[in-house]
Amino acid sequence: MGRDERSPAVLPTPGFRGDHVCRRKVSQVTSTADTGTQPGESLVRDAGLDDATLVVRARDGDVRAFEVLVLRYQGPMYRLALRMLASRGDAEDVVQEVFLTAWRRLGRLRESAAFVGWLYRMTTNRCLNVIRARRPMAVTDLDARASADAAGSPERSAQVGEQLAALSDGLQQLTAEQRACWLLREVHGRSYDEIARATGTTGTAVRGRIARARAHLAEVMAPWR
Repeated sequence: MGRDERSPAVLPTPGFRGDHVCRRKVSQVTSTADTGTQPGESLVRDAGLDDATLVVRARDGDVRAFEVLVLRYQGPMYRLALRMLASRGDAEDVVQEVFLTAWRRLGRLRESAAFVGWLYRMTTNRCLNVIRARRPMAVTDLDARASADAAGSPERSAQVGEQLAALSDGLQQLTAEQRACWLLREVHGRSYDEIARATGTTGTAVRGRIARARAHLAEVMAPWR
């Protein structure tokens, strides 16, 4: 089967939160009369498949298989972009571009199991390009208010909000490369080798950037220790 040139719907919607950055509209690749199932049923059925299987199906033109991958990884990619860019609008744009690019270039991915690392690499590189291209901007709260609201008492909520704001400020004070390495390691749990590939540098450089980032953030967060 040849690849369907129609892109899956990867569209940000107003007011969404992190895990819903790519609110999908199920693509009508085939009619329900042809498949015998409703679009939602196929997504539920495919949700249990591993990444490699979904990538193989998507490469063969199965749009719904790719939509499962989007639903599975849109949250982590959005959170990474948001913390790197401190801008919801820019993060939404980056994630949409990453998944649309992934769909169009899926045939170039040699190893299906490498899909997640590929996404991290594209997201990181696009974020770095955005940071380098734009002028310095004010730090944007990462969502301290929403997190604080869920923390409990008003006093605790205020404290958590201050901590998140300080962390956001500290992250923005790092270089783009330090921020990317720290986030990929501490928030997304990627290995040093994976981070090196994602950022186009060496493992030694990654360790150095993370060490400097940790030292700076420890200083920033010292008042709350």
